[in-house]
Amino acid sequence: MAAAEGEAEETGAGEEAAEEEESHITDISFSFEGPFGKFDQFQLQRGLQVYTEVCSACHGLQQVPIRTLSDDGGPGLPADQVRAYASQMFIYDPEIDEDRPRLPTDHFPSVSGLGMGPDLSLMAKARAGFHGPYGTGLSQLFNGMGGPEYIYSVLTEYNGEEVEQAGSILYGNGAFEGGLISMPPPLFDDLVTYEDGTPATVDQMARDVSAFLMWTAEPKMMARKANGFVSVIFLIALASLLYLTNKRLWWNVKHRDQE
Repeated sequence: MAAAEGEAEETGAGEEAAEEEESHITDISFSFEGPFGKFDQFQLQRGLQVYTEVCSACHGLQQVPIRTLSDDGGPGLPADQVRAYASQMFIYDPEIDEDRPRLPTDHFPSVSGLGMGPDLSLMAKARAGFHGPYGTGLSQLFNGMGGPEYIYSVLTEYNGEEVEQAGSILYGNGAFEGGLISMPPPLFDDLVTYEDGTPATVDQMARDVSAFLMWTAEPKMMARKANGFVSVIFLIALASLLYLTNKRLWWNVKHRDQE
């Protein structure tokens, strides 16, 4: 009996391991990875378009102020375009007791209700960890946190499988834990029309919106990297000066026997 239970446990563990092996994340080389990486402004603009036309129907960005779309290091939209973009969304204003068009100072809307997905404001950081355990952080420093790769993989790893469970349809997805996801495939070729003429393939749209969601999670990434680089140079210079000063102060003591 015990042997049978042991075999059953081994079989169950083997099945779980097989499931884990089936789900995989594709490693993508994004422009913002590495200590000197930068966001591609045009890619962020395309990602904003994909989010607006496709993802915003089910996912909110309630942590992101609309005005940041014009910030340096981000999509870099002109102020008039940001105002026009904001005015397409509405928000309830208790002062006038009715809905009004949003202003750049407002945040993106939240989306809630039956069948709606999670807020995507910080999703690229919430799913971080693809490049191994944190440890010293060197892998993450050069390879990125892995959140955008996860988002890209979920958007592109649909395998066409459909399973009905408890009256709901689940869709086969090689990147999602367990292999099934409740979100139907959101992307297909030519779903959007990019103004810059970039072909709107599933791969391209997934890359663009993943980069955009990395920016919403880390809007000050470029400034942080610049400050970090300056700090490292300062520390190197300071350490060099302290070493030379120490050597100069103790030179007479160390060479007393030679005088």
